[in-house]
Amino acid sequence: MNVHGNHGKNRGHESEVRWIISSVIDDLTLSSLNAVNSYLSSVIYVLFIWAECVLYVKKVLVFFASMEWYCYALLGIITALMSFFMDMTVAKLLNAHQWLYRCLKGHHLLQFLCWTLYPACLCALSTSFAHSICPFSAGSGVPEARAILLGMDMPDYLSLSNLFAKLFGLICTLASGSTVFLGKVGPFVHLSVMVGAFMSRLHVSSAKGEMLVVASAVGVASCFGAPVSGVLFSIEVMGTHYSVRNYCPCFFAAACGAITFRLLSVCSTDQETIQALFKTSFSSDLPYQPFEIFIFVLCLSFDWMPGDICCDLTQSCLLFEFIILSRKSLYSAIVAFLLACFTFYHSAGHFIASELTMKQLLTSLLDDTSWYSVSQNASALPEPQKTFWQAWNPPGKSYFQTLGFFITAKVGLLVVACTLPLPAGYFMPVFVYGAAVGRLVGEGSAYFLSDGISSAKSLINPGGYALAGAAAFSGAVTHTLSPALLALEMTGQCSHAVPALVATLVSNAVARAKHRPSFYDGISLIKKLPHLPSLIRYSTMMVLLNEMSLSQSDSLRLWLYHVFYFFPCLPDSPTLLGTINKSQLREHLHQHRNEVIEVIMC
Repeated sequence: MNVHGNHGKNRGHESEVRWIISSVIDDLTLSSLNAVNSYLSSVIYVLFIWAECVLYVKKVLVFFASMEWYCYALLGIITALMSFFMDMTVAKLLNAHQWLYRCLKGHHLLQFLCWTLYPACLCALSTSFAHSICPFSAGSGVPEARAILLGMDMPDYLSLSNLFAKLFGLICTLASGSTVFLGKVGPFVHLSVMVGAFMSRLHVSSAKGEMLVVASAVGVASCFGAPVSGVLFSIEVMGTHYSVRNYCPCFFAAACGAITFRLLSVCSTDQETIQALFKTSFSSDLPYQPFEIFIFVLCLSFDWMPGDICCDLTQSCLLFEFIILSRKSLYSAIVAFLLACFTFYHSAGHFIASELTMKQLLTSLLDDTSWYSVSQNASALPEPQKTFWQAWNPPGKSYFQTLGFFITAKVGLLVVACTLPLPAGYFMPVFVYGAAVGRLVGEGSAYFLSDGISSAKSLINPGGYALAGAAAFSGAVTHTLSPALLALEMTGQCSHAVPALVATLVSNAVARAKHRPSFYDGISLIKKLPHLPSLIRYSTMMVLLNEMSLSQSDSLRLWLYHVFYFFPCLPDSPTLLGTINKSQLREHLHQHRNEVIEVIMC
């Protein structure tokens, strides 16, 4: 009986304990639910107030302008931020490399390893990262962006993964320095187009094509702080047939991007005030004699020759890389290592000023001081002009030999570097190369006319020849005139506007007379990307076929843009499927409309 009594008492205690525990749990649960309810109520109230504030701000903003214009401004600001922080990151990486290289002075083997392994590792990292995240991020991106603007549906080239892969890969490529000798303009235009695609998704009322055209102009404007040439670039390169309604949005967004980029430079103490990226100080009293224009035209009109050779060799090497290349990271590392071996100072680097970065190369070439006059008293030069002079005039060599070898060697080095399967631009290397050609012409003129010109005794300005040479050569390679305006905006120099524009026009005309595709057109042909020919010629045949209602075919609508080459093929939606040649078109039309064949044959 006692045992059973003890068990009964224990059960009573257990039930009391369970009751107490359940009561405590119920109280805690009730208090927790009350706390959660009050918290959720506060959050919902804050979100409601925030939504009301956003709607009010939107209403106020729409009162002044439509939301598209704010999207254009935001596009320019975001792109400028990307450009500025990319430049800052690349500058820090380049400074770290130069610091390490200087610390190893006197140890040639260690300097060689530092000089060669650094760009090789960066190029391998850029290639592996780009192709592992998004294999479409390699290359310039301008031909693909242009194909998208023409109506091709290429969502992989506008994806978020492509954006991050191209951004990181481009930073690694630029950090390789002048050893690899590649730029950022083309990939950054592609990055800007990708940002524009995301902006158009956020604001569905704006047309996607219009936002992408605006983004292409912002890309150039945010690279150099040059809004006018950015808009002209979007007209000449990105849009085969430009819509006038995009003119004002392009200028507005490009101006926002250029102003933001320059303000960031001032805030970071890189510049004291808002000024050109490569500020020059050419004399405006008598910048050049009238007869010098003939020197500009005659000498710089031959810029198409190395440009033509460079385009042909680059397209051949790109075709080789496009067909048989399999191990891309290893290939990039090997090519970068070989380029670094050639540009090492104790190898052939002291003949081509290899220790200068891309920015330093262009700054030294645009210097208005004649190197012939500098050679008379080089010890009195301040920094950084003294460093530039020592790079271009190494011991035992003259600056004529250095410039000549730079022009000769950089053609082959640039062609090899263009085959690297990583995010890289090709405009800036061509621009620097043209500046070197112009500088050689200017220094030769200054040497033979060292006593001045005519009775005014005005000295030759080699920097002006470098400016015109950069514009002429890059214009001949790309078949555009925007480099002439870009050269003026980059340097803030308007005194040489006429020589730069005339030299660009002449070199462009000579390059186009050979009926060869431009650099970007050549890449489009290699990658078999669609491109529309001009609408100017054979417009009467287009009107004739438009009147014949070819769109009655259920499978395709065929619009004729060019009689002798290709026809763009479009379905019912405004999406470009591709192109069709004349024989295939005739065969197709023979199956549907026999009477159309007779008209085309005539």
